[in-house]
Amino acid sequence: MQAAGLTHGGFYKHFGSRDDLIAEAADHAFAYAGRTLDRYANDEPDPFAAWVDWYLSEEHRDDPGAERCPVAALVGDAGRADDGVRAGYSAVVERFIATLAGMLGSGEDARLEATIAVSTLVGSLALARSVDDDELSHEILRNARKALRHQHPPSE
Repeated sequence: MQAAGLTHGGFYKHFGSRDDLIAEAADHAFAYAGRTLDRYANDEPDPFAAWVDWYLSEEHRDDPGAERCPVAALVGDAGRADDGVRAGYSAVVERFIATLAGMLGSGEDARLEATIAVSTLVGSLALARSVDDDELSHEILRNARKALRHQHPPSE
C-alpha cells in the first residue's frame, strides 16, 4: 500500500466491508482463472492432457502469484464466506466443469467425468500444497496426474 501511496485506512475506505473486499479480490481471481482455463482449452492439441499436466505440476503447486488457482486456494474458505463470494466461487467451479466437459466430449458422460476430474484436480492440488512432506506432495500430484491421464488418454 505504501507503493500505491495509500494508508491502511485509505485502502479500506474503498470497500463497504471486509466481505466486500474479499468478494472483489475473489472476483478478480476468478476472472483470471477463467482466462487461464480458456488458454488451455483453445491453444493445445490435447487440452485436457495439457491442463492436467500443468494444473498438477510442482510449478503450479509452488506458484505464489497470479497463476494460483482460486478454486483450490479458497476450497476451505468458500463455504464460510458470504453469499457474494460463494456465488462467484460456484460460478467459477461451474465454468471449470463445463470447460473440462467440453475438452472431454459431449453429453452426460463428459459432464460426469469433468466433475470427477475437477474434484481430483482441486483436491490433489490443495493436499499437495498443505502437507509438510515434499515426497508425499510429489506423490499426490504424480498419482493424480497418472489417474486422470489413464482415464483420459491423449487423443490421437
